[in-house]
Amino acid sequence: MIIYLIVGVRPEFIQCTQVVQELSKKHTTRIIHTGQHYDYIMDKVFFDELEIPEPAHHLNIGSGSQGQQTGDLLKKIEEVLIETPPDMVLVFGDTNSTLAGALAAAKLHIYVGHIESGMRSYDKTMPEEINRILTDHCSDIHFCSTQTAVENLHKEGLVEQIYLTGDVTVDALRKYKNIAKKKSSILERLNLSPKEYLVATLHRASNTDIKRNLTEIIEAFIAVDNKIIFPLHPRTKAALEKYDLYNRLLNSKNINLISPLGYLDFLHLLNNAEKVLTDSGGIQKEAYILKVPCITLRENTEWVETVHEGWNVLAGTDGNRIRKMIQDFIPSTDQNMVFGQSASKKIVNSIKSFQEYTGIQG
Repeated sequence: MIIYLIVGVRPEFIQCTQVVQELSKKHTTRIIHTGQHYDYIMDKVFFDELEIPEPAHHLNIGSGSQGQQTGDLLKKIEEVLIETPPDMVLVFGDTNSTLAGALAAAKLHIYVGHIESGMRSYDKTMPEEINRILTDHCSDIHFCSTQTAVENLHKEGLVEQIYLTGDVTVDALRKYKNIAKKKSSILERLNLSPKEYLVATLHRASNTDIKRNLTEIIEAFIAVDNKIIFPLHPRTKAALEKYDLYNRLLNSKNINLISPLGYLDFLHLLNNAEKVLTDSGGIQKEAYILKVPCITLRENTEWVETVHEGWNVLAGTDGNRIRKMIQDFIPSTDQNMVFGQSASKKIVNSIKSFQEYTGIQG
C-alpha cells in the first residue's frame, strides 16, 4: 500500500521513527510534515538525530489560533491527498495536525489509522482532548497504547478495528536511550551529576497564558532548593517576559534557563534527572518509561496509568502542592510496564489484518 504519515510536533516525530521503519519494509511510505514546529531545534534537528526520512511534503503552517491553524492544515493536507492519493493515512496523538489529517482523509474516503487512539483526559477545555475524540471518530483503524484506551473507545461506541498494540514511544526510547548516552554531552556542558537535578518543561496555554497559574508555578520553582534545568519553549519565554517573571528566573539561584534541546540531549537530560516537572503529555509517558518520577503541572492527565501506578502525581498549578511534591514525592510501587513493547511491529501486523479485512490491494 501507499501510506502517508502526518507529523508536525515533537511527540509525533518521536512516535514516527520506528513506525516508518517497520512500515517501509512492506509498504510505500511518505511523510507529510505540517510545520507546526517551525524552529530548527524543535523541528529539523529531530529528523536529523532520529534519521527520519525526508518529508515528501512540508506544509510550513507555523503558529496561529486554534481555528486558523486547523483550517490551514485541513486545506493544505487535502490538496496533497487530492494530488497524490494514498491508500491510508496514519496520524499520531492529539495535535491540530492529527485532527486535520484525519478529517481531510476521511472526507476524501481515504482510510485513516490513529496511533495513540483512545487516550482521554475527560477535560474538554483542552484543545488536545477535542482533537483526540474527533480523530477517533473519523478513524477506520485504532491503535491503542493501553487497555484503558481500548475501554474508552468502547464507551464511545467504537468497537471495530481496535488493536491493543502498546505505545511506540517505548520502541523509540529503547533504541535511542543508549545512543543518547554515547552522543550527548549535555550533563558535562551544564556541569550536572546524575540524579542531582530536576528537569522542568512548560508550554500549555492553560499555564502560560494565565498569569496567576504561571506565577504560582514559577514562584514554586524559585522557592525550593533543588537545582532545576528549565529548557524554555518559545511560548513560555514570551509569557514569562509579558508577566515580568523572566528576570525573576534569571536572578534565581537554583534555576538554569536553557534553550530548547534536540531529542538526544533532552532524552539524556531526562533519563538522568531526579524528577521531572511538566505539563506535557508526552514527557509524562517518557518519564514513566525511563523510571523518572513525574510531577505533572495539570489537574488531569490522559496517561492515567502513570498516576495509578504511583509514578506520576497531579500537582496542578497550586504553588504549595508543587513545592511539597518536589520535596516529598517518591514512587510508591514497582512498574508493570503498562505501555507494552514492540508496538511498531504490532501496528504493521494490524494494518495487514485491516488490509485483508477491507480487501485493499497492495
